[in-house]
Amino acid sequence: MSNPPAAVPHESHGNTPAAWTTVTIVMVAFFLGTLAVVIANWPLFWVSVGLLVVAVIVGKVMAMAGLGKKPVEPAALTGS
Repeated sequence: MSNPPAAVPHESHGNTPAAWTTVTIVMVAFFLGTLAVVIANWPLFWVSVGLLVVAVIVGKVMAMAGLGKKPVEPAALTGS
C-alpha cells in the first residue's frame, strides 16, 4: 500500500493585517452587542450590528489593497 500524498502546509493561518484588523473589529462588536443585551440598550445593540458590517467591509478592502493572504498558485498546490 502506498501512503496518501502529504497535505500542503498552511503558510500564514490568517496572520495578515487584514485578518487581524477584521477579527479585532468583530470582537469589539460582539463585546458591545453582548453588553447592550445585558443592559437592555437596544440602540447600542444595533450599533454593534452595524460594526459587524463595517468589519466585513474593512477586511475585504484591506485584502484587496494587498494586506491579506496572497493567492496560492495552482502549481504550488499540485507540487508540479
